[in-house]
Amino acid sequence: MKLFFTAIALFSFIALKAQDCSIENSMKYQQQLNKEYVDPLESPLTPKDLKKFKSLDFYPVDMAYCVEAKFVRTPDEKPFAMPTTTDRKPMYVKYGELYFTLQGKQCKLDIFQNIDLSKKEEFKNYLFLPFTDFTSGNGSYGGGRYIDLQKPDTDKIMIDFNTAYNPYCAYNHKYSCPIPPAQNDLQVEVKAGVKAYDH
Repeated sequence: MKLFFTAIALFSFIALKAQDCSIENSMKYQQQLNKEYVDPLESPLTPKDLKKFKSLDFYPVDMAYCVEAKFVRTPDEKPFAMPTTTDRKPMYVKYGELYFTLQGKQCKLDIFQNIDLSKKEEFKNYLFLPFTDFTSGNGSYGGGRYIDLQKPDTDKIMIDFNTAYNPYCAYNHKYSCPIPPAQNDLQVEVKAGVKAYDH
């Protein structure tokens, strides 16, 4: 079975710093994602869907969904096996907590580090942010979405929900995808990023 961690091929492009949060960069991200999905060598789409694929369906880019979060490091966490859509259980560790305001509500998300990826030089700063929200199953993919980030140098980190993308299993059941943990269910509508895929 082909395994899925995250869209790591895009990591160097979308690992965001404060100055990177802009409409232009969000649009570039979406264009880059479409290039990946139309490429037969990279696309998670089935051969049948790839033949008719034109573009992913995105919510309009909205900078109201690009927020500055307070980052709190949690260094004493123990590694755990993260549930996935299959029997596979990759090892992750909670790396920290993100506190921010979205749509006037105080929000908190846990951010994780993949143990295996962290051992590779090119991904040692990679962080994984899975989440669900009120659009999950009602506009966006019901299984939640992901955002790729990198370790911050300060206690602040930018979260651009316009770069939220679907797990590969939203397009093809042969993939094994991490399931966002219950504590990462946002009690708001995140109308940003990739929408549900209409086969």
